[in-house]
Amino acid sequence: MNAARPLLVVLALLAPAAASAADWTVDPAKSRIGFSGTQVGAPFKGRFTRYEAQISFDPAKPESGRAVVLVDLASAESGDKQRDEALPQADWFDAKKTPKARFEATRFVPKGGDAYDAVGTLTIRGVTRDVTLPFRLSTTGDEARATGHLDLVRTDFGVGQGPWTSGQWVALEVGVDIDVTAKKAGG
Repeated sequence: MNAARPLLVVLALLAPAAASAADWTVDPAKSRIGFSGTQVGAPFKGRFTRYEAQISFDPAKPESGRAVVLVDLASAESGDKQRDEALPQADWFDAKKTPKARFEATRFVPKGGDAYDAVGTLTIRGVTRDVTLPFRLSTTGDEARATGHLDLVRTDFGVGQGPWTSGQWVALEVGVDIDVTAKKAGG
């Protein structure tokens, strides 16, 4: 009985934080996780077609929010057959070894108006880095839309091995764009 007491205390402390944020369900038909880069001087854009998200966020209490987004790296598509076949391979995302990228927001910081920062970590190819994703949030009833952009250096995550580690053919700077629409759970 005494061994269970510390667990009950921890659960009691966590319950108010969990109860103060609302859970959201992403609508994949209205949402997009995209990426952009430059290859031999020409800009390109693409998207990930498969991902899942768990979002708990209340604009009135953003500090209590959390989010976990898992992106299927093999689902990258840019409209260029050669690039799309290369991206999941070992030199790039190495999707067989590490099939998913993981973004985990451990807190949300209000920046004024409809602007927020999602502060957390991003893991790609087994490499985890601290990141801050700035985004704008608009809500209508039980539906919310978040749009944001994050600049990354792909080699910070080991993306682009061998001859691809320099920016000679593919720029080191890449962008990640989110445009996510979600409904409040139970709404």
